[in-house]
Parts: sequence; structure tokens; C-alpha cells
Amino acid sequence: MKSLKKLGLFLILAAFIVVATACGGSDDADETEGNENSSTGNETPTEEVADEGLEGSVVIDGSGTVYPFMAKMAENYMTNEQEGVSVEVGRAGTSAGFKKFLVDQGGTDFNDASRQIKDEEQATADELGIEVQEIKVALDGLTFVINPENDWAKELTKDELIKIFLDSEGIKNWSDVRPDFPNEPISKMGPNENHGTYEFFWEKILEEQDLDADTNLQQEYSILVDLVSKDKNAIAFFGYGYYENNKDKLQAVQVDFGNGPVEPNLDTIGESEDFAYSPFTRPVFTYLNVNMAKEKPQVLDFAIYAVENAQTVAAETGFAPLTDDEVKASLDALNALK
Repeated sequence: MKSLKKLGLFLILAAFIVVATACGGSDDADETEGNENSSTGNETPTEEVADEGLEGSVVIDGSGTVYPFMAKMAENYMTNEQEGVSVEVGRAGTSAGFKKFLVDQGGTDFNDASRQIKDEEQATADELGIEVQEIKVALDGLTFVINPENDWAKELTKDELIKIFLDSEGIKNWSDVRPDFPNEPISKMGPNENHGTYEFFWEKILEEQDLDADTNLQQEYSILVDLVSKDKNAIAFFGYGYYENNKDKLQAVQVDFGNGPVEPNLDTIGESEDFAYSPFTRPVFTYLNVNMAKEKPQVLDFAIYAVENAQTVAAETGFAPLTDDEVKASLDALNALK
């Protein structure tokens, strides 16, 4: 009887040891699993941070000519690249934009420009301690547009176009350009002094001679498009992109530079003599505040994205592309800021 009791006690004790051992093993496994999860937990947030998008704002103003290019670039960037970044694009004009860009505090991150920065603007940047980086983004062709019903001035020489807008020539009627043109007053139009296009036209085409005082100068390119589309005797000048986007309302003047009429288009606009429209071709830029690029990662990220995608967006918005070597040089300079 005692033997049976001892056997029973032995079996109970053995069962207790087995259960205790199993429970102990479970605790060890949980601890090991917990350590593995802890390690994974340390890795996962790192991966999330690496993949996490940028946040903040990028503020751009300046050239109305460059506006369609940069607005499209901003839209693509916010949609496809960094949804957490807000890119604001204005079009005050090149000169007005530089005034917003070159301020002690609270200036814009970029200034789009349809001309290069002036010596006095660079001097202001130096005084303020703002490091400025020029980024060439595309090529534009200065385009003269007329009303679709104008059937006499579809082709003009470079000299005729210059004379129309020169104050010293005194050309008031179309018949003053050629005797067989209508004896009707010419409605001359263009962008105002805030715009780099005006400055390019005055400096490079008119060679700093006085513009006809009767020229109707406007701040908004959309107003110029509307005015020309409603006036049979109108002629205006602006960037090719605005003509490209309003072909249903305007016609472009084909310009004879000495070898026959040349239509402005993406095949003729270029800087070298290989391109027939080269005398009226100009580069367009955006200027980066390098100080902001170093402080705000989204600013530098947008700059790099804009250069990487410049060729595609240029073609989509009425600009001729740069060479691959120019794009590479800009990317190298921006990547050096990282």
C-alpha cells in the first residue's frame, strides 16, 4: 500500500516537473521572440524614415515666360514625387521676381528668369549673403504673333519687325511697312518692363533703342493673347510657349533672317547656327537660393528633380531642350550641394 502511495507521489511529482519544464521553455521562446521582434522593430522605423516623403514648401516666382514650364514641373513633382511638399509658382515677371528673391528674410526659394541675372542684382545678393546658383532649364524663341485674319503680314523680315517697334522709325500704319499692306493703324503690343522678355527684346533685338511709345505693354500674357485674337491689326511679341498653347487664337509670323521665312517651332529654335531661328532664340533659367537649398531638403530635392525632368517638360510646354551635357553639368553642381 505504501508502495502504491509512493508510486502515486512519484508520478505526480514527475508530471509537475514536465509541466514546469514546458512552461520554462515557453518563457525562453517568448523572450527570444521578443528580442527578435525588438531587433526588427528597430529596423522597421529606420526603413520607414528612409522611405518617408519630404514635407514643407517650395516657393517660386519670376518669369511669366518660364511659368508654364515650372507650373507643369511643380504639378508633376507634387503628384509623382513628393506629395507632402507644396510647390507654389508665381509669375510676377523676371525683374519683379528678383525683388522677391533677393531679400534679407522671407524671400522666394527660386526665381524663374527669361534673362540672366544683372550685375546689380548679383551685387544685392552678395550684400545680403545669398549664394545664387543659375540653372539653365530650356530654350525659348521670341515669337511675333498676329490675328488669324491678318493675311498680309504672315511673313516679315527681321528688319521689318524691328522697324515696326522702334520709336525712331515712326511706323504707324501697316502701309508704312510695305506699300501694298493695308493703310490701317498697327496695334503694337508686348509684355511690360517687369518681364525678362521685354528686356531681351529691348536689349538684344532693338539694341537698347527706344521702343515705340504707342506700344501697349501688359503684365499678363493672357491679356496679350486675348487682345491680339480680337484685333485684326494687332502684332505682339512674347515667348514661343504662349503661342504654342494658343494656336487656335493666333498665328505666328514667319521671320526672314536672310535665307527665307522661318517658322518658329521646336525644330528651328536653338542656340547654334544650325537652327534657323537662332537669332531670336534665348535660354531661360531658374535661379536657386543655395542658402535655402542647404536649410530645406525639399528645395534642393525639387531643384534636382526639375533638372532631371527638364527635357521632357520643356517639350510639353513649348520649349526647346538643352543638350545632355548641359543637363549633366547642372545635376553635378546640384548634387555637390548635398
